[in-house]
Parts: sequence; C-alpha cells; structure tokens
Amino acid sequence: MATKHTASSVFTVLLALGANVLVAIAKTVAAVLTGSASMVAEAAHSWADSGNEVFLLQAERSAARPRDDAHPGGYGRESYVWSLFAAVGLFTAGAVVSIMHGVSELGANEPEADYLIAYLVLAVSFVFEGISFLQSYRQARILADERGTGTVEQVLMTSNPTLRAVFAEDAAALIGLVIAFAGILLHQLTGQAVYDALGSILVGVLLATVAVVLIDRNRRFLLGEPAPDRAHRAVLAGLLRHPEVEKVTYLHLEFVGPERLFLVAAVDLVGNDRESDVASDLALVEDYLERDPHITEAVLTLSRPGAPALSPRALE
Repeated sequence: MATKHTASSVFTVLLALGANVLVAIAKTVAAVLTGSASMVAEAAHSWADSGNEVFLLQAERSAARPRDDAHPGGYGRESYVWSLFAAVGLFTAGAVVSIMHGVSELGANEPEADYLIAYLVLAVSFVFEGISFLQSYRQARILADERGTGTVEQVLMTSNPTLRAVFAEDAAALIGLVIAFAGILLHQLTGQAVYDALGSILVGVLLATVAVVLIDRNRRFLLGEPAPDRAHRAVLAGLLRHPEVEKVTYLHLEFVGPERLFLVAAVDLVGNDRESDVASDLALVEDYLERDPHITEAVLTLSRPGAPALSPRALE
C-alpha cells in the first residue's frame, strides 16, 4: 500500500537523481579542464550517486508490490536488496576509484589548474547538493518528530532504506565538496599537488565509511531486524483492546520492508470455546491486526497454560 511517506521517498530520490546528474556533468567537465585529482574524485562520487538513485527507485517500486500467495509477507525486503546494491556501488564506483586515483596522483607533478572553474563548479554543486539534502533532512525530521526520536537516530534506525541512503549520500556529498575545496585551495596556496591528491583520497575514505554503514544496515534488515520497543507497546496495547483477547504471552515484531512488520503472537482468548470456534476467533483477530497498513502479516497462536502475561508497562 502506498503511503504519504512512500510518495515522499520517491520525490526525495528523484530530486537527488536530478541534482546528482547535473552536478556529475559539471564536475566531469571541470575535472577535464583543471586536471584536479579532487575534482576527479568528486566526479566519480556524483556519477556513483546518480547510478545509486536508479537502484533506490527500483527499491521503492519493488517494495510497493502487494503481497500474494507466493509471498504472504509481501515484497518489502526486496527494497533492502536494491539498497544493498546501491551501497556496494557507492563503495566500488565512488570510494575505490577516488582512493586509487588519489594514490596514483601522490607523486605526480600536477600542472597549475584553472582554479576559478574548480571553485565555481564546487559552489554550484554545493547549492544543488544542499537542496537535495534539505529535502531528505525534512523527511527524516518529520518521521523523527512522529516517533519522538532524534533526526540522526531516525536515519540510522529507520526501516526505510531509501531515506537512509539519500540522507547519507547527500550529507557525504556536502562534506566531500568541502574536502575537495580544501585540497584545491591548499594546492593553489602552496603549489604542492599532494594536497589535491590527498583530497581525492579523503573523499574516497569518506565514501567507503558511508558505504560500509549502509551495507551493514541493509544486511541487518535482510536478516530480520526486530521492531523497536515503542512498536511492541503499541501493538500489545492494540491486542489487549480487542474484545476476544484476554492476555498476550508472547509477541514478536520483525521488519519485512519499509514501515512494514511481520507479527507473531501467542494469546489467551476470552472464554473456553470449542477448537473450531477458537480457530475462527484467532482468524478474526489476525484480520483486525492486518487492517493496520504497517502490519503486513499477523500469525496468532494460543498461549501455553500458565504462561505469564505481557503488559505494555513491562516493555518500557
């Protein structure tokens, strides 16, 4: 089911894609004209980001497919696969290229560059990247306010890999532009091309760090990331409000996609109905839970005799 957050994620990716393509073209031209190692690294960075946005758009498209008999839990986890591809692309096409080029230029006698062109391109790139970053920041801030968390914490912990990737890549792009500017400026002031080469290497290290974090987060969600305590409390409270549920003795919530959860619970039903009636009652409660757009699939079973009840306060 498409939500306002999904639509916002798609817009964020499209904005980032447009900005990255324009910036990548400008940086490539500047790299050719100036011969700057830092500018080459920045061009590789932007082209890598542009390719990654395509993967992220596919992630949003794949995750939006409705569940079917073959995939009762939906296709949400596919978004983590495409986002993982994007993170690996950032590492290989961005980080590795930047570091290798910087290392190769350490001992080279780089000629005097047209610094004005480099500075103009960096300034324009900073504006475009800043616009894209502000959009991803606003989206993350809205979600953080809804959940009562910090913005950075929300980005790191969110089940939405697209938001995390765009936010991280845009933030890295802005930091990378500052590094490239410093490398080119030091080259101009000292006449030593080594600073430009070091700028390329530092940009590569920055991209590698971001890529490793994104790879690890997607890996965790593919393996099965449990929902946070606040989600457990909300679902448990909802279960206990249902007239057929007397107590809940077990509850497991696991992300199976962006903002989508797989629920397993053991419950004790009101009364002592026959087995056929119990099965019908459990199905009714499952249907009730799955009306929530965040619950992709709910599976309920009966509690073991004597099992202690869970309470929302106990989860705090």
